[in-house]
Amino acid sequence: MADTLLEVDGIETCYGLSQVLFGLSLSISSGEMVSLMGRNGMGKTTTIRSIMGLTPARSGAIRFAGAEVRQLPSYRIAKLGVGLVPEGRQIFPNLTVRENLVAAAADRFDSRNPWTLAAIYSLFPRLAERAANMGNQLSGGEQQMLAIGRALMTNPKLLILDEATEGLAPLIREEIWNCLSLLKSRGQSILVVDKNVDHLARICDRHYIIERGKTVWSGTSSELMAEPDLQHKYLGI
Repeated sequence: MADTLLEVDGIETCYGLSQVLFGLSLSISSGEMVSLMGRNGMGKTTTIRSIMGLTPARSGAIRFAGAEVRQLPSYRIAKLGVGLVPEGRQIFPNLTVRENLVAAAADRFDSRNPWTLAAIYSLFPRLAERAANMGNQLSGGEQQMLAIGRALMTNPKLLILDEATEGLAPLIREEIWNCLSLLKSRGQSILVVDKNVDHLARICDRHYIIERGKTVWSGTSSELMAEPDLQHKYLGI
């Protein structure tokens, strides 16, 4: 069995006096692709923010590659090897595509890093064509490609995507799913949030469903697709 890369154990997270996560747990093994599902407002983004240290969990444990990271600042967690593609993309609008990518590079002089500008341009040829364009001149789909490329330039052990294909045209969505499938085939560990259950079931190894800040179900793709009542109850499908 692959080593556990990320382990979230019973975390509780609040915004001020409002508690959002109530003892939530999940885990991801090295080389595994896992989805986090649930209706809007159930705590998916808060879970990601807690993992990244952006909204620190007040209790529980978050271990990454064997190290406890719950109380670390987000930049330290990123340096340990967690790359984030946030909801809304949050690229730098006044930097060029190339500058966005170079700004995120883990160490541009380390030849051991597999993700270089050339590798990103090979993954997303459209970014190569738009390398000199400003971030705010890109379409939504191109911005998402840039956000993924920027996260990969950190050469992450774990790639996290929040709403991977939200608001994108169907053809662009398919391109993003193909990209994630390729990354998985190369051994990239991935945690992904998205609303497209069919695509998630097709490419992810396992799934977690959360409801009101708690993990209410976890299982494989075949187990998920065999339970339509479960999908209706927790995902509104």
